[in-house]
Amino acid sequence: MSAPYRKPALFAGHEFSAFQGGDDPAEVSAIAHDTARALLSRVQEGASAEVVQRVVSFADENGIDTLAELWSRSSAHSLPGALWRMYLIRDLIRAQAPQMSVLFSEGLDQLSTADVVVAGAPTPAGPDEMVTLADTILHGAFTGDFSGALDRAAAFCRIVSAGCTATANVSDLTHPERAATLTQQAARLTQTAHELAVCARLWRDHALD
Repeated sequence: MSAPYRKPALFAGHEFSAFQGGDDPAEVSAIAHDTARALLSRVQEGASAEVVQRVVSFADENGIDTLAELWSRSSAHSLPGALWRMYLIRDLIRAQAPQMSVLFSEGLDQLSTADVVVAGAPTPAGPDEMVTLADTILHGAFTGDFSGALDRAAAFCRIVSAGCTATANVSDLTHPERAATLTQQAARLTQTAHELAVCARLWRDHALD
């Protein structure tokens, strides 16, 4: 027998009703947008520092799969899609901080664009600094300029993507499988960066829903 479903405390019970049985796409989409709007507005309307931290670290206690149920099927160019990608980036960084540190540093060496400034990470950026950066970016989405946080997350993705590509090129002859994995990761990060950048523009145009 499966364990009883326990709704995350940050969301109201009705906001999870669509995921306790039915799987109607229209209902799932409506719930995804409703929860994204509600969560963002609740925090941006003056939540305490403790509540903000609970929101930022939500996936640590409840699992990234909980957010996946809510938002992962949403359009990449939507508010729930944007929040899902930002939480996913944070989860990736925290789970692979040493590797992200190496790839980020390599990416910094490869780029001479504004991304280096926009991402805002210290140089050099070790694993601890990567974890702090992950929290800071997501924290900024709830307490600062949402479009700025999206731009910052996109810049991070482009930097790490550049690091993946450079490392893959070096590894191609000696470690072809690793090179292939890094190339795929670079492509995914580039795509995510593009999606986040589009969301940032939509937010500034008051068109991100």
